[in-house]
Amino acid sequence: MSIEQLQRLGLPLPPAEFPLVWEPGDEVELRPTGEIEARTAVLQLIMARCFGMIPETAMSWLTASRLTEMVTPPEWDFIASGKGDHRSFVLHHDAVFALCWVLGLTREFDPTVPSDQRLLAQLPNLTVGETFIDWRSRSLAAPRGPVEVAAMLDLHYCLDWGYLEAERIGAPLPGLIDANAIGQRRWALEWTVVFRGPYHDPPGGWEEVDLSI
Repeated sequence: MSIEQLQRLGLPLPPAEFPLVWEPGDEVELRPTGEIEARTAVLQLIMARCFGMIPETAMSWLTASRLTEMVTPPEWDFIASGKGDHRSFVLHHDAVFALCWVLGLTREFDPTVPSDQRLLAQLPNLTVGETFIDWRSRSLAAPRGPVEVAAMLDLHYCLDWGYLEAERIGAPLPGLIDANAIGQRRWALEWTVVFRGPYHDPPGGWEEVDLSI
């Protein structure tokens, strides 16, 4: 299915020895919904910092939302003092898009088009100080099934290779986004999906997601 999608998009195909996302007999599940929602909210706050929210406001929101412990050390440095690669944090908007798709907050998730601009209304309204708790009550997430999300991960696993290879050889891309956007979407899906089986390690943290393979 994923290879057929790459063929349809005109992307280079991965080699025959390309490793699989999952093996026969693996069990698949998603992280707890509250954890996915928390990660979405933290990334949304980081985006707000990228576009001008002052550190004091950001820190106050984290405290009021009881999400301080959900922030990774690199994220904390950026939120508190602006340290880090600003450009890499800006790219997280595509990770947010993927997480919102997982949570059922958007139906659109086309690998050739940018994130849905209407999605902002589905995220915490940080401009008015909407807390994480209030947002959860308003958003009423309805997460997709684990197998559906795992299939989307498999697609983005292959797309990530195809987009990077297309950019490497100078081939045209099939849509309006680049390999960075696909990589961010894959990052979010890799973190969200939990495989159980003899070839899988226990689920790691957000910063531990390995996109090198």
